[in-house]
Amino acid sequence: MRIPPTLRRLTGVLAGLLLAAAAQAQTEISFWVRAPDAGFVEPLVKNWNASHNNKVALTVIPADDFVTKFGTAVAGGAAPDVVAIDLIFVPAFSQAGQLMEIGAEAKALPYAKSLSPSHVRLAMYEGRQYAVPFSAESSFLVYNKDLFKKAGLDPEKPPKTMGELESYAKKIAGLGKGVKGFYFSGACGGCNIFTMTPYVWASGGDVFTPDNKQEALDNPALRNTLAMYRRLWEAGAIPAGAKTDNGSNFISPFFTGKIGMIGSGAFSIGLLKKEHPELDFGVTPLPGDKGGSSSFAGGDSIAIPKGSKHKKEAWEFIQWCLSPEVQVEQFAKNGSLPVRADLADNAYSRQDSRFAVASAQMQAGRTPYSVKFNQLINDPNGPWLAMIQEAVFGPGVDPAIKNAQAKFRQILATP
Repeated sequence: MRIPPTLRRLTGVLAGLLLAAAAQAQTEISFWVRAPDAGFVEPLVKNWNASHNNKVALTVIPADDFVTKFGTAVAGGAAPDVVAIDLIFVPAFSQAGQLMEIGAEAKALPYAKSLSPSHVRLAMYEGRQYAVPFSAESSFLVYNKDLFKKAGLDPEKPPKTMGELESYAKKIAGLGKGVKGFYFSGACGGCNIFTMTPYVWASGGDVFTPDNKQEALDNPALRNTLAMYRRLWEAGAIPAGAKTDNGSNFISPFFTGKIGMIGSGAFSIGLLKKEHPELDFGVTPLPGDKGGSSSFAGGDSIAIPKGSKHKKEAWEFIQWCLSPEVQVEQFAKNGSLPVRADLADNAYSRQDSRFAVASAQMQAGRTPYSVKFNQLINDPNGPWLAMIQEAVFGPGVDPAIKNAQAKFRQILATP
């Protein structure tokens, strides 16, 4: 049978279209995340790949190596197409010119005004926006209701001031038999900016000046917070292991049922419900010296690195990550907080009032802005952790603050 020329041409056009479609389906975008995020990012990527033509190739980087490896990749022209990073690193990456500016795209999102304000603030550098929120985390106090009862405390009336927290912790520690009133990771700088600074903020103090350019450590609020931790340590209300915990046991001591109170994050609600249903726990805001409360608004931002070869496809993936399909049906469903205020009230949050506390703290929370955050706060050899170690376990609060001031100023003055 002879095929007419017109039909042959039409067949050729269709074949070309099919080949083009197949090529389009094979577009792959690379996505880098830190190892602590792997647990919730891996199923997210799996769901995307099962439902979209473009595919995402996920690379998980050890947390301690992330900053260096990412900077090296961008400088060498080998940047990933998308990156999820701790929101506190975004100012430094933006200053270094390692991220693409996406302000126009972000402002065009119909829910732009509902995005986590702390994430957006840290995504700005010199008036330009370099990231959008990805995942949310707020800090608050988690407490064991059974231990409250055993210590003669009302489990429905958690501490509203730092004085009450200290008193309650000592009463719980008085139960003996290995029970302690309070826990914190004493050798982890990042852990303590997350769970300790809110006491300072709620008491009217801060770590940085309002313009974030200078340290502001010598204030009564920080002094009183460090002094409270030291008194709890000296009273034996904190386990000995806290002194050397670098964050690897950030929440796990609470799992034993022998810790009265611990500063933690929203992730702990879902984790405790799933892994330790035997524990009856409550959550409450981290209080100030005379009342009030505060929270560290944390989590990850998502951005397109300088040098990304697929900006359009990367932005499509980012928009999907901000959709209800991800923020509600993947994050909220598994105990995480949405980064959009318009999605905070959802079917899963309504099932447990503890999520409402976590969400409210996220929206009201604060986050320090510093291009030197890693050197000052997260570095295990940095001045923030040294101050905590000296104040709580060492010579005392006054010398600790004085030493930290000098080191903060030196780092901040370095170009």
